[in-house]
Amino acid sequence: MAVDPGRRRLAGGRIRARRLDAGLAQADLARRVGISPSYLNLIEHDRRRIGGRLLIAIAQALGLEPAQIAEGAGDALIDRLGAAAAARGHGAEDAEAFAGRFPDWAGLVEAQAARIEALEAQVAGLNDRLAHDPELSASLHQVITAATAIRSTASILVEGEALDRDWQARFHNNIHADSLRLAESSRRLAGYLEAPGEAAGSGALSPLDRVEAALDRLGHHVPALEGESPSLRPAEVAAGVPGLDASARQILNGWCDTYRADAVALPLDTMARGWRETPEPLALAARLGCTLPRLLRRLASLPPGIGPTRAGLVTCDAGGALGPRRALDGLTLPRGGAACPLWPLFEALSQPGRPLRALAAMPGETAPEVLCIAVSTVETGPDWAAPPRAGAVMLMLPRDALPEAAPRLRRAVGPGCRLCPRDGCPARREPSLLPASPRPL
Repeated sequence: MAVDPGRRRLAGGRIRARRLDAGLAQADLARRVGISPSYLNLIEHDRRRIGGRLLIAIAQALGLEPAQIAEGAGDALIDRLGAAAAARGHGAEDAEAFAGRFPDWAGLVEAQAARIEALEAQVAGLNDRLAHDPELSASLHQVITAATAIRSTASILVEGEALDRDWQARFHNNIHADSLRLAESSRRLAGYLEAPGEAAGSGALSPLDRVEAALDRLGHHVPALEGESPSLRPAEVAAGVPGLDASARQILNGWCDTYRADAVALPLDTMARGWRETPEPLALAARLGCTLPRLLRRLASLPPGIGPTRAGLVTCDAGGALGPRRALDGLTLPRGGAACPLWPLFEALSQPGRPLRALAAMPGETAPEVLCIAVSTVETGPDWAAPPRAGAVMLMLPRDALPEAAPRLRRAVGPGCRLCPRDGCPARREPSLLPASPRPL
């Protein structure tokens, strides 16, 4: 791979930094590699190019690989370090110099940044559960109901008139039954409040949560379902994923069926060639002769190097219930009917067949803006009495993922009313728990 000229010019700085770390004088290093100190000085100030035998000799004298001098740290590592620094309000200009001079420390910083991002995602998920999750509300209701019943029965036994033995036995049996119900409800509630971890089979996760965790581990790409003669059938792929119960496996089986149908209609080589020549979903769907929902799903399931560099995907039915999601850099829509109704995904439900494109802006001065492309469809049949089935698909891409081919509507969205600080939002359903945000709508 060719080295970026801008990065090659930094080779001198990397040589100088490593030499100083090793405690070598310029004259000592120059003598070891057989050049004059003045020529080495020119190299260290990026006034002379370096390559070939001299590059190898200097790398050996400094205990480095030649690529570490010529190319510095990997582009992916530098990008992740820069993103981590920018997310916390620090400049990202020195990311390459830091990674080149201290590669081990750079790897540690990258790992810590990834851990922080994962923990922040868990906190966001727990906030969503506490604020809106209907299963959590039901569990709390069961706990309160059982505790109230026990208290009421106990008060009769303690404060009431003398009861005969039969009535006392009934009340004792009621307290025993209610206490068992309370213990079971409390156990389920405690388990449900556990933060989703790496164990896909954790009882704290719903079937959809477990399916999403499995798909995240797969990268939402299944090579076994690709090609003219796939090595596995969709049901076999779903059966081979560990940690899933019957409900989760049924959801994953449906996802794999759709994946296989999309892969047959849009093979990887077709997608690679098409995206390279027409990197715009609506134009590419017309060129390939496929539906836009199918293309959006396929773009979010491609392996690295084919299609967009990063992509997220959300689907929903006519009631707004979300299917298995793929987050974009940790950002996705919450479940439980708590999602902001201003996302283009939900707007598309009211306009079947019409593609929508908008920049979705989350609250906060440094919050990301996500390019959303959404469309909905209505299926009918298979008989006259069957009700129509509507659904929508939304692809999420980084803001600058597509060329500026058309004006984009900027849309202010949020994580849900209870956790959204926007003041004066026309779509607000309930008061926010957070202070108002200064970011305009």
